[in-house]
Amino acid sequence: MCLLEAVVEWDEQAIRCRAISHRAPENPLRNTTGLPALSALEYGAQAMAVHGALLADAGPPKAGFLAAVRNLRVHRTLLDDLNADLDITAHSVMSDRNSSIYDLEVSADGEPVLSARATVILQTEDTPT
Repeated sequence: MCLLEAVVEWDEQAIRCRAISHRAPENPLRNTTGLPALSALEYGAQAMAVHGALLADAGPPKAGFLAAVRNLRVHRTLLDDLNADLDITAHSVMSDRNSSIYDLEVSADGEPVLSARATVILQTEDTPT
């Protein structure tokens, strides 16, 4: 499931992506009441994954598992009622061969939707599957 439309810009410290899939009736995260704003966390996690893949040395990127979310702030109830594209930014706070921590911000037309700090544990050769 890829929810992101495009990578707008990126460097070694951050990535900014754009998404339009929150308006799609077939969005896989939608439920009977709509697309919950907490789903913006998945958009942020996908931006983190794309950033990791762009920074990866030769070879496939490592699989990651969302291990913790802190300082979560959700500023609205639903995403599917937003006409504007989602702007997703992930700033790397720390990264090593075993884990990554990012500050995530999701907004629409300059209005905050969600912010959080997310920790991902990266699968290594020693990590059981």
